[in-house]
Amino acid sequence: MIRLAVMLYIRFPLSLRNVEDLLHERGIDVTHEAVRFWWHRFGPMFAAEIRKRRINGMKSSHWRWHLDEMFVKINGERHYLWRAVDQEGEVLESSVTKKRDRKAALKFLRKAMRKHGRPEVIVTDRLRSYGAALREIGAANRHETGRWLNKRVENFHLPFRRRERAMLRFRRMRSLQKFATVHASVLNLFNSERSLSSRPSFKLNRAAALAEWRGLCAE
Repeated sequence: MIRLAVMLYIRFPLSLRNVEDLLHERGIDVTHEAVRFWWHRFGPMFAAEIRKRRINGMKSSHWRWHLDEMFVKINGERHYLWRAVDQEGEVLESSVTKKRDRKAALKFLRKAMRKHGRPEVIVTDRLRSYGAALREIGAANRHETGRWLNKRVENFHLPFRRRERAMLRFRRMRSLQKFATVHASVLNLFNSERSLSSRPSFKLNRAAALAEWRGLCAE
């Protein structure tokens, strides 16, 4: 029941009260505050196990990374959510900062490379902070920019925007970082690239993802 509630809240653009109503339709009587507690308590645990399983079983992510940042308002103040996506569409890292200068880009790059190693190619938009940060860590020769090269990571902002609207925005930087990390892991698990696969393959992948979710923290 807890796994179902957390999945509904993270995966779909639903409010806490929407999840409460959906669970009620299934005969499960819980309050939206219980759903909030479950998401805060168990969401990071589920996300950590997803990341552990996928890191152990996934292919190398050292070929091409796509980096981009999006602005998110917290109490009327602009913050920036940085995201790194690999060539397979896997969200590797998410990080929230108050600025998008060289220092913020450098911190994000070092964090991502410490976990996943150095990629052969790093694709970004024309924000000069990326170039300055990459020169500082000696990876300027791996840098590529272009008007249409970074569509892969930009498309990953759309699901987060839908969730942001359903949640009526964020109130703390810490909450944004926590949700972005958990949301990225759940997105990785259920992202089946349905436009690139046949219907039978998509159904098999979806069933496998759901089975893996139901087995999280089951021991």
